[in-house]
Amino acid sequence: MKKILKMILGIIATIIGLTVLIGVIFITTSKEFGAKPKGADLKRIALSENYKMGKFLNPTETNVDGNINYWKTLREYFTTGNKVPDWSIPVNKISAAEISALPDTITKVTWFGHSTLLLEMDGKKIFIDPMLGDVPAPHPLLGSKRFNDTLPLAIEDIPQLDAVIISHDHYDHLDYGSIKKLKDKVGHFYVPLGVGSHLKSWGITEVKITEMDWWQTTNVGGIQLTAAPARHFSGRGLTDRMKTQWSSWVIKGKKDNIYFSGDSGYGNHFKKIGDTYGPFDLAIMECGQYDEQWPLIHMMPEQTVQATIDANAKLMLPIHWGAFKLSLHSWQDPIERVTTAAHGKDIKVTTPIIGEPVIIGSRAPNATWWVKNK
Repeated sequence: MKKILKMILGIIATIIGLTVLIGVIFITTSKEFGAKPKGADLKRIALSENYKMGKFLNPTETNVDGNINYWKTLREYFTTGNKVPDWSIPVNKISAAEISALPDTITKVTWFGHSTLLLEMDGKKIFIDPMLGDVPAPHPLLGSKRFNDTLPLAIEDIPQLDAVIISHDHYDHLDYGSIKKLKDKVGHFYVPLGVGSHLKSWGITEVKITEMDWWQTTNVGGIQLTAAPARHFSGRGLTDRMKTQWSSWVIKGKKDNIYFSGDSGYGNHFKKIGDTYGPFDLAIMECGQYDEQWPLIHMMPEQTVQATIDANAKLMLPIHWGAFKLSLHSWQDPIERVTTAAHGKDIKVTTPIIGEPVIIGSRAPNATWWVKNK
């Protein structure tokens, strides 16, 4: 009996050891994880007033770990319910030809699901957080599959892009596979401090990358682009948490002014951004993947409405929902709560189908498409 028990324990120990070894090899060799800033990049980062004691800080003190009960969260994450739709949610197909044919006088935003958007402004084509993969994780077995079976436009058919803007380096915003397929179509990448290290490790030349600290501004073919604060965190591996910065973005064209929140908990930075750069014709605002266990790094839908008001925006497009299961709420909860919270407030919410364009000043779809068979 003792020999059998010893053999069983030996087998279990071997399996655990092999699992750990495979994990270590995967983390240290997989391109998915990117690279940490080092050398001259790290020296430049150290000059930022937002970088202290080897990590980036939030605009206000933030416990990014929240108060998570990991066993409860894991159990609830895999329980049955409607965290994932039981149908492939609708997608409006678009073509490269109609993108190329847009007049310079029109500003159009096309949502690709989650936080991925194609912005056409002043004749420029800008992709924001282009996560076009099936699973927001370093390996397909580590994440939940996309809610829709198809994209508005296949990644191979996306035309030449003037710029790509990245908010931070989490997998649901910075996707290795998407960047590899897009990189030769992109004129320039604009990213928060440190994120350029990932891009360089994926074969993008340094001259095509501009890293920006909060409140820094640059010019993209006549469009003013400003990196602004957000309340979140970063990291792709086990040892790089908060080693790169996270940002929201202000995108100001000749006639239209847009705010993109990236991922952010609620805070007074929204009002500061609104007072400094508003009013905004459109605020593209995080609304999803929240939970009471991590209240400071993602907003509840009611906070999303207040943040939009703080930012002094006329129209709000809710994002960070409708593509992946990354939290415990039902998949429709974000859009149902945010539209309810906005009712009676001095704010309009647009709710396009994935791939359906929002045109500033003339088209703001608001159908309740998430209701099945409606």
